Amino acid sequence: MKRTLFSLYIDIPLAECDYQYPLENDTISKTVRTKEIFEREHEKLVEVQKKYASTIGADYHIFYEDDAYQEFYDHYRTNYPEINTYSIVNFYKIHLLYQLKEQYDEILYLDLDVVPFTTESFFDAWDLTKGICVLNNNHNVNTRWDSITKLETGNRSPNGKFYNCQAMLIYQGYSPHNDVINTGIVGTNRQNLDQLDYFGDFKKTLDLMTVCAKNEDQMFPDNIAEMFAYDNETVFSYKLQITKTPVQWLDKKWHFFCSKVPYIPKSTALCHVINKKFEPIWAIYNEIHNL
Repeated sequence: MKRTLFSLYIDIPLAECDYQYPLENDTISKTVRTKEIFEREHEKLVEVQKKYASTIGADYHIFYEDDAYQEFYDHYRTNYPEINTYSIVNFYKIHLLYQLKEQYDEILYLDLDVVPFTTESFFDAWDLTKGICVLNNNHNVNTRWDSITKLETGNRSPNGKFYNCQAMLIYQGYSPHNDVINTGIVGTNRQNLDQLDYFGDFKKTLDLMTVCAKNEDQMFPDNIAEMFAYDNETVFSYKLQITKTPVQWLDKKWHFFCSKVPYIPKSTALCHVINKKFEPIWAIYNEIHNL
């Protein structure tokens, strides 16, 4: 059984950083601040992920801006200029899953801001023959129970992803049921990826997203359609539904969102540092690993 863990670090040029609401207690765009933080922290993040891969007997790959990425980037810039660089990068990580399945039976993808606290093997904890492992993010949809006409959030929000996928499914004659997912951590085997067929008829999928965003038939209020974006997680959810690919929902142990919560449970295995506040994370990591 060949297994790998991988991540990627693409330093998006400042001019191509789209505006996002600032991180908590910050004043500049989240994308710009995140770029600065990763420039400072990426080497250590790669180091701890690589160490975890070695501990569990898996190969480790870190992908950068090489010729393969440039070719991928150029293709989307040429054929889909409406897709921003952030979205291209996130489609690229899914592309890498499909590249790696040609070499490996089982794959674990971690966003670069995921810090492994554990020495327990993800591959032993999760039976990937039962389905792709991702986080279900449904609980973050419309958390205040607002009227749909009053929802106002950004194009990376769970709200936007939920209704965008819903629109895509309805346009294609499917049930509107869907799950908002987070692809910051993805565990899968090659069989699940084959069934998901993420890039099958991909032009058709992107064209469908364009139709939904234009909202010419007013399927949704304009405030909802304005959230629609070319988002890898929206496509992932859409494909899960239409291909009926089996899925397993990661629990908080294996995908803990370090965001606004005041503490990190001791049981946490993989900590996704959404708030990008790494200083307390490194203190916890060092304590766990006796560093």
